[in-house]
Order: sequence, then C-alpha cells, then structure tokens
Amino acid sequence: MQRELTWLYAQTGARIVSCVGGMDMRREAWLLSQGAAIVVGTPGRLRDHVERKQLDLSAIAAVVLDEADEMLDLGFREELEALLDAAPTERRTLLFSATLPRSITMLAKRYQRDAVRVSTSSDDTPHGDIAYQAMAIHPRERDLAVVNLLRATDAGALIFCRTRDGVTHLSNNLLERGFAVVPMSGELSQAERTRALQALRDGRARACVATDVAARGLDLPDLGLVIHADLPQDSQVLVHRSGRTGRAGRKGTAVMLVPASARRLAERLFAGAGLRATWVPPPSADAIRAADQARLTAEIASIDADAGDDERAAATALAAAHTPAQLALALVRAHRSRLPAPEELTMVDERGARPERGARPERGARPERGARPERDARPEPPERRAKHEKQLRQLEEQGDGEAPVWFRIDVGRARKADPKWLIPVICTRGGITKAEIGAIRVMSHETRFQIASRAADAFDVAVARPPKDHPDRTIRTAKISRASAPAPRERAAT
Repeated sequence: MQRELTWLYAQTGARIVSCVGGMDMRREAWLLSQGAAIVVGTPGRLRDHVERKQLDLSAIAAVVLDEADEMLDLGFREELEALLDAAPTERRTLLFSATLPRSITMLAKRYQRDAVRVSTSSDDTPHGDIAYQAMAIHPRERDLAVVNLLRATDAGALIFCRTRDGVTHLSNNLLERGFAVVPMSGELSQAERTRALQALRDGRARACVATDVAARGLDLPDLGLVIHADLPQDSQVLVHRSGRTGRAGRKGTAVMLVPASARRLAERLFAGAGLRATWVPPPSADAIRAADQARLTAEIASIDADAGDDERAAATALAAAHTPAQLALALVRAHRSRLPAPEELTMVDERGARPERGARPERGARPERGARPERDARPEPPERRAKHEKQLRQLEEQGDGEAPVWFRIDVGRARKADPKWLIPVICTRGGITKAEIGAIRVMSHETRFQIASRAADAFDVAVARPPKDHPDRTIRTAKISRASAPAPRERAAT
C-alpha cells in the first residue's frame, strides 16, 4: 500500500510512512518525528506507536480500514477500537470490506456518523470478472491436481492452504517439480514476506502458496488464477480468497479442488456466497501435452525471419548434419525439459465419486469377529497396472533383462509417506536418478520400491552410509535395506 500511495502522491510531495510489525520500530519512530501526511500500518504496530507517544492522532482528518472484516476475524478489534478512540470524533471514517458481516455493521454504527454504504457490485450478482470452477478430485491427488492446473496456465497463481504445515508441504512439492513458487505463512518475517512479494511482482516466481492470514493485503496485478487447494472455512473466506484475482478490469479464474466426500460442502459454500460454479474435470496430462505442442508450434511460427548471421550459420550446419526428424525431436526435448512433467490423475465422475473398489459383499455376509478384510487382495486399477508394467519393462531393459531389485525404507503411511517426497530421499541417499526407480508401494509402517538391477549393488552400498550432515532429517535417519519380497500390489504408486 505504501508503494502505491507514494506513486499516487509523488507530484504533491506528501510524505508517506509505513509502520508494520517485524520492521525496525526505531526507524519508524524517527520517520514519524519528521512529519507525515499519510501513515500506513498494521493495527498492532500503530497502537504501539500511539502508546509510546510517537504517533499523535489528535489532528488526523481521516481513518481508512482496509480489509476491515479480516482484521476483526484475526482478533484486531481491541487495537482498532483503541486507534479509533484516539482519533478526533469529527474525522472521516472509511471501511473497505469484501463482505459485511454483523461485526462490521456494529463497528460502523459505533464509529461512523451519517454513513453511506457504497457497493461496487450487486449482492445478488457474483463478481463478473471471475470465473468460478469446481474440480472433483481423488482425495489423495490434491497436489497432483495443483501441478496440472499450474501447467495448464501461463497466468500468475495464488494457492490457498488451510495451515502453515500445508503451505510448507505443498510448496516443497511444487519446488521439487521445478515450479517457481514462494510460500507465504505466518512463519515468515516481514523482510522474508517482502522478498517473496518482490519475486512475484518481478516475475521470478509465478505462484504463491499461502494461508488465509498470510495472504491478507496481497495485491498482485498479474494474478489470473486462485486455487483453493484446501476448502475455505466458510463462504466469506471463499469470497475473500477468490477476490484476489479479477481486479482492475482483468479477468480471473477461481478453482476449488473438491475431494469426493466434500461435494455437498463445496456446493453449500458456493450457495452461501451467492456464486455459481461450473464443475469441470482437472486438466489431464494428455491435454497439457497437446497444449505444449500447440504452444511450441506457435513459437516456431513466430520466429523472426531476420535472424543474425551466426544463428543462420549454426542452423545451416545443424540442418546439414541431421535429419529434420532428429532436429524436431531435439527441439521437443529441449522445450519439455524446461517444463515440469504433468501428472496422471485418477478419473473421478461428475458427482465426485471415488473410483470403483469392487463389488460389495452380499447383505448378511460379514467377516468373522476380529477379522479384517484383505486390502491387498483388491485388484489394481487397470491404468495404474499398465503404467507399472511399462515401468517394469523399462527397468528390465536398463538391467539387461534382469528383474529390478526390491528395497524397503522405514517410512510408511503412519508417517504420512508420499512417493513424491520419498523419491528425492531415495535418490539422494542412493546416488541414483528417478529413472532408475520403479514401482513404489506405501504400507502402514514402511515403503517398498524397485531399483534397476544394474544400479542395485551400488545403491545398496550407498544407503549403508547415511549422510550425517545433511539438513533433511529424513535423509539422515531413514533406514533403507533390501527387501526379501515385493510389497502387495494394492498400494502401488509412482
């Protein structure tokens, strides 16, 4: 906000001072002592300056509360009331809010006189510049759906998670896949938050993973996509999150990822906000690859014909030494190497139902008391089985026809094991690449995985010496050893 106001009032010579928690309070006090026409700050820091007699509100002409509803939800009522009580009664008081809950109405009645409500949109009409979409996904494929959504768009994206741990987990997954993302949660200092915002503004990062609290006040002009990776707490939060896009006349899209069991909750959220969402499937890997090819074709067609002499000489030499098919293949590989690979998602029907798990037992046919159903006996989905068989053939080719070797790591579902973050652990510990890893099967207390036979012996030696100084605790402490038998097929994953 300070940056925008400084630009707006540049011709007037007005001094704009910012007072924000986490910054140097002594410097802020010195700037305030020099006089200021406009002070921008957070409620807690401004109240601190008032109580220390470093900020005098007795002659203030106007008070503006931006995101007033969020500040009340975050527990700043006491600070806001203290600041408003310290200001003269004849001041102007303006409250900007995406929603008008009862708390805002009561605050307006207490601190505003002859107030006029100005609405920029009809209460019965959703934001016309935002397209709302809902995507039914498999409950365990949220991160994979986010990957495909980011691959399917060139616009800047803001991804919402409910907790700090969720932000850390998702942002790390995206970084491992090669996306330029920045996390934003309450754990960041003000300086770290400023650097993250600058990376988004100058294009070094194209996506931000944030909590609702950390995202307050964000204003990113090129933000074209909002992803609700975790469902919002209520309809007001849905409106706040989605309102980060579709600003200043630009179009935007808000996408809610909906696990199968949360379909009705998602519909209630949209209905409570007066929004109508279109239910669409998440982008498939095939659709993303087709879009990549179309984009590459367009880029080739737009190459400037007035190339430099050195470029023409290099192109002529390559054309003389290679066939057109070889050159096209090299171009495709170079283009794809710059992009994270899309993910294969489980197909979910339009009602958000999970994939079929086999026929139910007949009525009255119950297992014996104390017995548990055999989870490992369930058939593997055909598309996953085909993928694993292809993977097995590739590993056998790498091992001159020999079957891959099974290993185990002492991390399973009890520790929230996920193949996507286990792969870097396996590669780091064993000094191998992802291409030498086959099927990964997650079980309750361990995970079993395949290694190409030609790399198995060296891998076995490497994992026996865990790196003591590695910053990742899992890489330092995980125990990896050969497995005497493969894992059941039911939990296969890649």
